[in-house]
Amino acid sequence: MIREPIIMACTCEIAGRVRGKGFPAADLPSRLEKGVGWVPTNTMISALGPIADTPFGATGDMILVPDPTTEVNVDFGDGSVPERWFLGDIRLTDGTPWECCPREFLRRALRDLDEAAGLQLFAAFEHEFVYSGVEDRPGAPYSLDLYRRQGGFGETLLAAMRAAGVEPDSFLPEYGARQFEVTCAPALGMKAADDAVKVREMARAVAIRLGHRATFSPILDPEGTGSGVHIHFSFRDRESGSATYDPARPFMLTETAGHFMAGILAHLPAIAAITAPSPVSYIRLRPDRWAPTWGYIADRDREASLRICPVVGGTSEDARRRFNVEFRPADAAASPYLALGVLVHAGVDGIRRRLKLPDLDGIAAMDAAEREAAGIRRLPQSLAEALDELEADAGAKNWFGAIYLDAYLRHKRAEIGMVAGLDERAQCDLYAESY
Repeated sequence: MIREPIIMACTCEIAGRVRGKGFPAADLPSRLEKGVGWVPTNTMISALGPIADTPFGATGDMILVPDPTTEVNVDFGDGSVPERWFLGDIRLTDGTPWECCPREFLRRALRDLDEAAGLQLFAAFEHEFVYSGVEDRPGAPYSLDLYRRQGGFGETLLAAMRAAGVEPDSFLPEYGARQFEVTCAPALGMKAADDAVKVREMARAVAIRLGHRATFSPILDPEGTGSGVHIHFSFRDRESGSATYDPARPFMLTETAGHFMAGILAHLPAIAAITAPSPVSYIRLRPDRWAPTWGYIADRDREASLRICPVVGGTSEDARRRFNVEFRPADAAASPYLALGVLVHAGVDGIRRRLKLPDLDGIAAMDAAEREAAGIRRLPQSLAEALDELEADAGAKNWFGAIYLDAYLRHKRAEIGMVAGLDERAQCDLYAESY
């Protein structure tokens, strides 16, 4: 029997998982207009499967409308079913945006950034993950040997990314057991988050076709190395000129970029609930793991929450164009739309309030007491603590709206309840299967 091609319309919601509905490929022209049916409570599906709590109940009808600019159509040429799907927006049945749509959340933030400062966000997500198709051996981190033993996975992944509309940048063996890192070129606004979703799904798609798995869980072993997502970003003005770099100012940031970073630091404990949104995220965010545990900005410090990235060589114009800041307390349990959106919302608040970055030297060498005395806050040490910070943050309700914030808090607190009583290793095992 000849198979009939199916296309999926997808979204990446609170759990950071990609979900959607399929339809016959022949129906694509009409589905680009009317979408597929969706319901509010779908956003409450947890990373572990069950819906434990929902403010929406069983009522309501919506549509999930594919965005034609996000099309993925990747044929691996091996006889497997091609990857054919779109990312899209969740709308009410009259076509207006749903207030809990993750892409609309980011879209509102980007619109506010343009209105507040005339700026566009230029961003890229740097993903770490564990690939099961290679044996772990001593001395493997960053080694040519580990790269050699992964076989064709990396080359196939980069080809799949490019076919899906994502420009590859790098692929390398990382520090952890069987761990790799993949990066893509930066993109403007919404496309940066769309690309992040595509990179994760292409890695999973390639791995499964090779008989293995790519796991993006924040950490697989409580005593081991975690897998983070580092979000690199800079700004363009309305004429597409660089608007981040000023070597004469603190941290080499323009005045507006400095206000933006100060806004992120001011809201960082609440932001963590969005960017590090699983119970096991906080097993990764512990001291001495090259992961951030304090809310500060620094030059070339990989334990800083905001790291000023170095620009090597080139002209002053090259430096202006390539200069960027890296946000480090994030992982792939987060929806890229929510993670990027909350950073922009917080940064816009910093611009509007003209917040200033702290003028501190030697932060990396300070002990905990010195940091606290200097007004530097430690990141939340659990998801429960981060959710409390999010609920108490005065700006968060404005960014999300009361309904979306309530849904998010319920979703994540229910998830905490699902793993209550499990030790850390059992939690890590559970999330390894989910992500």
